[in-house]
Amino acid sequence: MAADLPLSLSDTIVALSTPPGAGAIALVRLSGPQAIALTDAVFAGKRLADQPGHTLHYGTLRDGERVLDEVVVSLFRGPHSYTREDVVEISTHGSDYIVQEVLALLLRHGARLAEAGEFTKRAFLHGAFDLAQAEAVADLIAADSALSHQVALRQMRGGFSRELKELRGQLVHFAALLELELDFGEEDVEFADRTGLVRLLQEVQALVRRLLRSFELGNVIKNGVTTVIAGRPNAGKSTLLNALLNEDRAIVSDVPGTTRDLIEDEVSIEGIRFRFVDTAGLRDTTDVVEALGVERTRQRVQQAALVVYLFDMTTTSPAELQAEIKALLLPAGVRVLAVGNKLDVASEDELAAFSNRPDTVLIAASRGDGLNELQQALLARVRVDGLEHTGASTIVTNLRHARSLEVASRHLDAVLVGLSTGGGTELLAADLRHALNALGQITGEISNDDLLTSIFTQFCIGK
Repeated sequence: MAADLPLSLSDTIVALSTPPGAGAIALVRLSGPQAIALTDAVFAGKRLADQPGHTLHYGTLRDGERVLDEVVVSLFRGPHSYTREDVVEISTHGSDYIVQEVLALLLRHGARLAEAGEFTKRAFLHGAFDLAQAEAVADLIAADSALSHQVALRQMRGGFSRELKELRGQLVHFAALLELELDFGEEDVEFADRTGLVRLLQEVQALVRRLLRSFELGNVIKNGVTTVIAGRPNAGKSTLLNALLNEDRAIVSDVPGTTRDLIEDEVSIEGIRFRFVDTAGLRDTTDVVEALGVERTRQRVQQAALVVYLFDMTTTSPAELQAEIKALLLPAGVRVLAVGNKLDVASEDELAAFSNRPDTVLIAASRGDGLNELQQALLARVRVDGLEHTGASTIVTNLRHARSLEVASRHLDAVLVGLSTGGGTELLAADLRHALNALGQITGEISNDDLLTSIFTQFCIGK
């Protein structure tokens, strides 16, 4: 594989791998054929070239006679390192000045600054893991909940990749037989068992479609759910936001129209991140500022993934509620959860009007009554086709992967149609090649420089 690697891998790269800014420790990472020699040139301590990998060494970094810092050097020899190259990690004191001086010193000795994601790109190019696993590294770094961490870690360890490779491996065998038939086209022979191919394609297609369905949930896990709290003035929207966040984030007042701008904050419910948006009460108003707030509310409702429509049970009838939700003119696909507030002061008739409705949750936002039921109802609206968000099934979280699966599914359908209608071998083989190509692009078995550049430039510099 080394003969096919880019010339840039002959460079030794360096970057800061900890967040910029003052801190206790900063970590400067080098990778490449000269990583050890470059560090030896500026390190006063044991000669690193003589030391085994996976060892730590204390010493000082020197620019000529000037001591820059006392450091600890971690030594990793390829191929037993993250990039599969020689890697040196220098732990310095976390001063911006020290870090810049260390980087400048190493650059003067022949290193070059790493590009975004270049350490992980080198690991991929050296075969440490495939492209889907490499992308999971970025997801793991960005994980901000237990569930997003769990899904990213599972994918980084190859769960999704193994499933795809099994799928692709089964299809490759039949594709090879179809290609063989093309080579013997004049003899009119069939090497591929059509019945077996149909059965296999149906199984593969079922799995591809399950993976595609999981993307809706995976997107939620990775990016969170934008949830707009809408309703009339004084329905209790700001009170509900404060109760969900368990803090006084929004001003609460009996005066209608208090909330005139959007107030946003996030909360994690059983590992899924919800971004709640408190909005201005929906009503006709002559107040110019409040009218701007109402217009912003209507715009944000159109962009939401989920709308919590909060209404006052003591002043709203079921017919009025239905009309108000209809008036939101929500785009297709936006889920709505009706939430009746003031459970604590509602009469028996008012409670009876909204009780036992599967699309409605009743709460008392000021006391916190019904919040657990509300949270479970929110979670229920981001579950997909019975997939439990805590289950062990593979979940697709990456838009690029989902698009490739869509392409694969489309071509698998074309093959199945061709088989049922007696389509020619050449067309069957072409569609099967397209399906294999789409699956191969997910793991990087089929890739190009533009694709790799697009993916790895989304990483931080030191990763």
